[in-house]
Amino acid sequence: MTRRLLIVEDDPGLQSQMRWCFSEDLEVFVASDRETALAALRREEPDVVTLDLGLPPDPGGATEGFALLEDILRLAPLTKVIVVTGREDKENAVLAIGMGASDFYQKPLDADILNFVVNRAFRLAELERENRDLAQQGNGTKIKGIIAGSPQMIAVCRTLEKIAPTDVTTLITGETGTGKELLARALHNLSPRASNVFAAINCAAIPENLLESELFGFEKGSFTGATQAKKGKIESANGGTLFLDEIGDMPMSLQAKLLRFLQERVVDRVGSIKPIPVDVRVVCATHRNVQKLIETGDFREDLYYRISEITLDVPALREREGDALVIARSLLKSLGKDMDRQNLTFSEDAVNAISSYAWPGNVREMINKVKRATIMADGKRITREDLELPGSEQPGENHLNLRQVREQAERKAIVQALQASDFNMTQASRLLGVTRPTLYNLTDKYRIDTSSENPEV
Repeated sequence: MTRRLLIVEDDPGLQSQMRWCFSEDLEVFVASDRETALAALRREEPDVVTLDLGLPPDPGGATEGFALLEDILRLAPLTKVIVVTGREDKENAVLAIGMGASDFYQKPLDADILNFVVNRAFRLAELERENRDLAQQGNGTKIKGIIAGSPQMIAVCRTLEKIAPTDVTTLITGETGTGKELLARALHNLSPRASNVFAAINCAAIPENLLESELFGFEKGSFTGATQAKKGKIESANGGTLFLDEIGDMPMSLQAKLLRFLQERVVDRVGSIKPIPVDVRVVCATHRNVQKLIETGDFREDLYYRISEITLDVPALREREGDALVIARSLLKSLGKDMDRQNLTFSEDAVNAISSYAWPGNVREMINKVKRATIMADGKRITREDLELPGSEQPGENHLNLRQVREQAERKAIVQALQASDFNMTQASRLLGVTRPTLYNLTDKYRIDTSSENPEV
């Protein structure tokens, strides 16, 4: 994440000296008075501000500097402010610390000391950000590989955590790309079987004539090319978990044999008459509508009831309120680290596009788009064009109740702004173009909870 520093100093010479004190990996912005400083604060959202209290129209005093300090602490309470004072002006430095400034620096300028003070402020801001992230994760899920904050996905994760310690046979349904295999692995990793094998097989990827021997194994000489006996996936998963992906594509001829295994927990290798007992937990997944397959005669109803003692229905990404942006930011962070582009962030148009796009390919599609954008982005901000996403959709024209349309649009915009700003009320109000009190009134009106998501606001 790019470090941003705002220098508030009315002396052009000192501005120049201070600007060149810092390394190239730091974005430095300069303001010479209260008005331009506030504009830069809103536009650039710096993590740290160095503030000279002697600003025009009171360059010899400190009234304007103290007024600006109050503004910064009110508008951006998480920003670290370092007050710059004269060597004989310790009283004002102490007063500024009491008002909420994080540190002070006394002139004359010393590049090494200034760097030390500023870097200490950045580190403090980073530690506080990490603590906030950890607090937010506590409201989400601890399942490895699953990033979720929406009520829809949290409910799925909570169910998973409850059933993982048991041996109940589980069916995971959901569109392609929603992370069904991740959830299956989580069931295994959170179970007493975690130290044993997790064996996965895609029932749609293996030809029908090979699937039986892959699942159940075969004896030497049972068919041409069977020069030695081989365990199947079920037998090799003994003591662990068997994951049958795309179970809806399993041929009818094998469904009866799988049903027998689930009932009796023994397997018959191809070419063998001796049943082999197997202790294995079975987790299945499919993107298909199993009820319709039953109606068309393509899936056994008795097998369905065997594999779906518990069903986890994974919502599509478009149905997970706010998760798209959370996942995109997490992907950008991990991919940026892998590709040595750790300073990348999403532009405002990218944030809007991510939030409004339907994501028909779900998380799998998002991974591809964010990876491409990480490679193709020219600057430090990833744009909507880098992601190859369409612009925000226009609201529908068929709704004639203007009050309802306006309220729905307001509520959606507030939720998106809060998510885009990590539930920072100051940043969210800036995105929405309203004051903080107005935003608080609107969140109360629409019963949008902000405190539980972001305790520091």
